[in-house]
Amino acid sequence: MTKFLLAVHVLAAIVAIGPVTVAASMFPPAARRVLDDAGDDRASATLHTLHRICRVYAGVGIVVPVFGFATASSLGVLGDAWLIVSIVLTALAAGVLAALILPGQNALTAGDASAGPEATRRLGMYTGLFNLLWATVTVLMIVRPGSTTGV
Repeated sequence: MTKFLLAVHVLAAIVAIGPVTVAASMFPPAARRVLDDAGDDRASATLHTLHRICRVYAGVGIVVPVFGFATASSLGVLGDAWLIVSIVLTALAAGVLAALILPGQNALTAGDASAGPEATRRLGMYTGLFNLLWATVTVLMIVRPGSTTGV
């Protein structure tokens, strides 16, 4: 059962978090194109599509920690420091996505007048932070400090 839980956890991370990471990274440059040429329907459609990908896959991404906890429980590692740090970093990444990235994207796709070039720069910074948090969690999941597997 542990192998199944781990497989679902890893596949969910790839399928759900990967698209959010890529789409969120592509969003600020796409938003700048829309701000530079508000009449560009193709750029606007791209912006809306990227925002939708982030929203939908963020919802699907809840599967990752659910199966992560189930996997950790079956492996008996819920109290390990590397896992606790990973949980905290995952929560921070989710918070950055929910509180900063998605609302920022929403403002830019809604044509909020206050959402200008400064907003795209902030959104790029938040996206970089989100990506850095996920990259750190990924490394912790692979390296697992204190692991006895020899890795």
